[in-house]
Amino acid sequence: MCTGKCAYCIAGTLYPLVLLCIVCNTMLFFPDWNVKYVKEGHITEEVKYLGGIIGGGFLVLFAALYIQITGEQGCCGNRMGMFLSIVFAAVGAAGAVYSLIVALLGLHSGPYCYNGREWIKPFNESKFLYLTEYKSWEKCNEPKNVVQFNVALFSTLLAASSLQVLLCAAQVINGLVGCLFGTCNKKEIA
Repeated sequence: MCTGKCAYCIAGTLYPLVLLCIVCNTMLFFPDWNVKYVKEGHITEEVKYLGGIIGGGFLVLFAALYIQITGEQGCCGNRMGMFLSIVFAAVGAAGAVYSLIVALLGLHSGPYCYNGREWIKPFNESKFLYLTEYKSWEKCNEPKNVVQFNVALFSTLLAASSLQVLLCAAQVINGLVGCLFGTCNKKEIA
């Protein structure tokens, strides 16, 4: 596969991951599918860092758009285009790493919830142990099922941003190959 076609495939794979990150981060603002928690400021702090919207979302989207432009030239891409795709892929990788770190922090700290007396982060010091201690999830009375909600969405963000990092790293390597050795010039037979 030539470097241009590889870039085109990588960009095409990044788009659904960008959408997934943006949707997951947006959903995290509405635990129990209710706007009252965001209005009252009772959401997990890591959600406000916008890792999935800024990092895994827009930064990776900008990278994917440029990578696709590079790939649309097919086997006739130029070395400068491949060099610039390395830069954009590095920006995308940095955004994906930011999203990954925020998702890890969100999983580590656990949700912000009401225990019947006050709003607390009951799992802040548990170091991921709460993920397997399902009985401890009863510490959160409100929002309903907030632990499962946060775990599912932050885990999805973690997986999606990990894939984004790998794809952007693959494009850095692909762009380096295209920049150093040139892009392939074979015409395809129809």
